[in-house]
Amino acid sequence: MEDYLIYLDNAATTWPKPRQILDQMVEHFSAMGVSPGRGSYDAAMVASDFINQTRAKLARFFGAPDPNRVIFTANATDSLNIALLGILKPGDHVITTRLEHNSVLRPLYHLQKNKIITCSIVNFDQQGFIDPQDIKDAIRPETKLVVMTHASNVLGTIQPVNQVGAMCKAQGIDLVVDASQSAGQIPVDIGEMNASALVFTGHKSLYGPPGIGGLVLHPALEIDSTRFGGTGIDSSSLVHTREFPHRLEAGTHNLMGIMGLSLAMDYLLEKGISTFHGQEMRLIEKLYQGLFAIRGIELYGGSNITPDRHLAVLSANLESFNPADIGAILDGDFGIAVRVGLHCAPLVHETLGTGNRGAVRFSLGIFNSSVDIDITIAAMEQIAQ
Repeated sequence: MEDYLIYLDNAATTWPKPRQILDQMVEHFSAMGVSPGRGSYDAAMVASDFINQTRAKLARFFGAPDPNRVIFTANATDSLNIALLGILKPGDHVITTRLEHNSVLRPLYHLQKNKIITCSIVNFDQQGFIDPQDIKDAIRPETKLVVMTHASNVLGTIQPVNQVGAMCKAQGIDLVVDASQSAGQIPVDIGEMNASALVFTGHKSLYGPPGIGGLVLHPALEIDSTRFGGTGIDSSSLVHTREFPHRLEAGTHNLMGIMGLSLAMDYLLEKGISTFHGQEMRLIEKLYQGLFAIRGIELYGGSNITPDRHLAVLSANLESFNPADIGAILDGDFGIAVRVGLHCAPLVHETLGTGNRGAVRFSLGIFNSSVDIDITIAAMEQIAQ
């Protein structure tokens, strides 16, 4: 057991990464690891072309009409800060949900605390889903934006963003979708969602490296720069360019991260994300049934765990146990890595009644096996006994 880690924290970051992606990243970077967009020599042009090809690949993947509106960022938190601070203006009203990660909640709280915006937060039901009608009921004349997760990082529930997007479009309200958990597991299409902006990160279910993420924008969205600097164009002007994608990309690109993301997407598209999702969902259903049979286990997020409604994420508690203790026992005694605590989503736990302790989260990836699940269920049975 000491030599074999059962890794069930894929909602935080997927691991391991496919070995071929890591090897190809080093190979690509060794061949063209120069500064893209900053020189007219051949190697710099090749690096720039690779970045533009990756933009086009991401645009196709996310159903975006304009590759130049695919913005590279450090991660989803970076993307959300760029989006929220670049879109919102004084007096705007925002609607969000109690399912959100702190990467949504904290920028909104910052803007609200500084009296720039007002904010309404809608609840989720006992099954872990937002009702689009609740969002509609929260709309005011000054509502500018709805921002919501595509899938909960605590409960794994896939939210009805298409219905919310259709409603927002009819009302003339922008929708920002946080696809941190869903991108790479299920289809994510900015057009089908009627979203104005889509946020993703590379290191989760896209199986890219950490330090790379993105912001996909609809061409009609008005968004301002929130950071300023070198772009490789209009260098004689002290005014930061308004041209996309450079408007929102200041400084040198994370070329190795972009390479890793591009290669990881090739891997996923070749294997098929629906194949991987089906595999993960069969395992999470097995885990749910195994945990459900253990006396004293409380499971969160409803019992209807189906591929169209859920990702392979499950949170639970064992009565009389602190989740941190369970996590330590699973790690130390059984070689099982899980995430415990509040999962950077405090309002979810406040609603669940677990705000003072959090929960144990099991999140699966493409390299988990049925044996992993058997061992995890048996470990939880032993702890419960």
